[in-house]
Amino acid sequence: MSSLTVGGRTIGTVRGDITRVRADALVNAANEALAGGGGVDGAIHRAGGPAIMADLVARYGRNRRCPTGQAVLSIAGDLPADWVVHAVGPVWFGGRSGEPSLLASAYRSAFRVAGDAGARTVAAAAISTGIFGYPLAEAATVAVAAALEQFAGPTTIDRIDFVLFSEESLEAFDHALLRARRA
Repeated sequence: MSSLTVGGRTIGTVRGDITRVRADALVNAANEALAGGGGVDGAIHRAGGPAIMADLVARYGRNRRCPTGQAVLSIAGDLPADWVVHAVGPVWFGGRSGEPSLLASAYRSAFRVAGDAGARTVAAAAISTGIFGYPLAEAATVAVAAALEQFAGPTTIDRIDFVLFSEESLEAFDHALLRARRA
C-alpha cells in the first residue's frame, strides 16, 4: 500500500474487498448493459442488493446502456458508500483499438461523476483488468494518470483510493504511483 499526495489531495492503494470499503463513492468496473455481471461488478451488485439495479432502471430505463469510456451514477444500496459510479472500460484487444484512451476516459468520467455528486472520498476498482483482459501494469498507469488529472482542476474529491483484490494488482498500482511520484 502506498500513496501520493498532490496539492493536499491523496491517491492511494488498498488491498481488499471494495464492497467493504467506506467511501462517499465506489467506482465499479461495469459492463455496457449495467447488468451486474461477474467480478467486481457482480460483487458490488450482490453486496449492495437490489436497490442498485432498481435505481439504475429508474434513472436510465430498462434498456439502459452505458458506452465504453463513460460512467453513470446510482445509489449504493447496502454498501458502505453513498454512491456507486458504474464505469465501463474497454476489452483489451492488444492495445491497437483505442483501449488506453477508452480506459482513461472511463476513469475521467467516473471521477467527474463522483465529483458532481459531491463525493470527497472515492474508492475505485481496477477497471478492465479482470475478464476484459487489460494488462495490469498498463491499466495502473492509465488509472493513476487519470486520478492526477482529476486533482489538477477543481474538484470536491480529496482522496482517491484504488482498492485492489489481489497482491499482483496492488503491486502494479503501487509501481504506477511510484513512477508518478518520480515524474
